[in-house]
Amino acid sequence: MRLQNHAFIIATTEMEVGIETARTWTGRELGLKTDDNLDVIVLRYGLFSVADARRISDLAAGASFSGEYKVLIIAASRVYHEAQNALLKIFEEPPPGTYLFFVLPTFGGLLPTFRSRVMTLEAHAVNECEEIPEIARVFIRGTKEKRSTLIKKLTSGKDEEERREHRDEVIAIVNGIEAVSYKALGKRRDDKAITTLLFEIAFLRNYLYERSAPVRMILEHLSLVLPKNLV
Repeated sequence: MRLQNHAFIIATTEMEVGIETARTWTGRELGLKTDDNLDVIVLRYGLFSVADARRISDLAAGASFSGEYKVLIIAASRVYHEAQNALLKIFEEPPPGTYLFFVLPTFGGLLPTFRSRVMTLEAHAVNECEEIPEIARVFIRGTKEKRSTLIKKLTSGKDEEERREHRDEVIAIVNGIEAVSYKALGKRRDDKAITTLLFEIAFLRNYLYERSAPVRMILEHLSLVLPKNLV
């Protein structure tokens, strides 16, 4: 019997934690063995593109190898809006017996149309030090001078590959700041500085995933508005 929920989003800055969360759900709810099972497919990406979305759609459309169910676990550091649009149909109505999981660092970069088609699955709790990317921790704890040096490094690059790597690190910083802020807000709910920071991140994220994103402006602004003693 097919379960009602068939498409899930898992938000965690620790990709492997999100993947393990999806595996655990699959074993518990579907009774599938998740190791060495051709019907449980795990795919990892840095940048998830439209071409990747088309591949996912093709994989989802195929029949299972040995049973009633097929599971696709897709983990990405970031995903283009165009790629999300390309996934809308398959996430809204996957083939019978197919279950989809999308593991991302945060919900912030999701289009409302995509998020409305998925259920949220909470990632397994992990140690806070493991949850926050190291580069985000360095940025948060750094002095103004250290942040400026890091910003200069991340907004340069000798070729497209290096610039892409830097962009992934910038996204890791923003995601890490957001994760730390939510943790801090749970302990200091009346802290207006943290609430304001979260609103700032939500606004800046609208630009972060554009190909011509003003990365330097985003990082310099965050450096200015970061509250003291955030971690």
